[in-house]
Amino acid sequence: MIKKFASDFKEFAFQGNLLDMAVGIIIGGAFGTLVKSLVDDIFMPFVGFLTGGVNFSDKVLVLGDVPEGKTAKAAAEAGEVVLVTYGNFVTSFISFLILAFVLFLVINKFMTALKNKLEKPAEAEAPAAPAEDIALLTEIRDLLKSQKS
Repeated sequence: MIKKFASDFKEFAFQGNLLDMAVGIIIGGAFGTLVKSLVDDIFMPFVGFLTGGVNFSDKVLVLGDVPEGKTAKAAAEAGEVVLVTYGNFVTSFISFLILAFVLFLVINKFMTALKNKLEKPAEAEAPAAPAEDIALLTEIRDLLKSQKS
């Protein structure tokens, strides 16, 4: 029983589709990290420059009064106020848009290529030559027709 279970699991775990999916997930994770770095390290400094030095990762909305002499983050850590860190959301949203756009390009290209491949008409196959006896019978028929005329 255990041997059969182990055999079935081995067959399942090492079939092509599962391994392909695992590779895709790992590459997808790495791609997500790459896009996050692209947004955080390349795009956001330009956005900050264009907006006059605004750093979106530090942008917060303070709900409540910050006690005098404290920063908003220190007051939030002390539980005195609540911070809504909308700057992180803006950065994440830009990262999502870039990732979605790249995936759209890749999937759209893949689907177009697949669609073109499926829509190509199958090359017309040459009709198979008739068997030798059928060819001889056809030749005899044609000769008899020509003699009657």
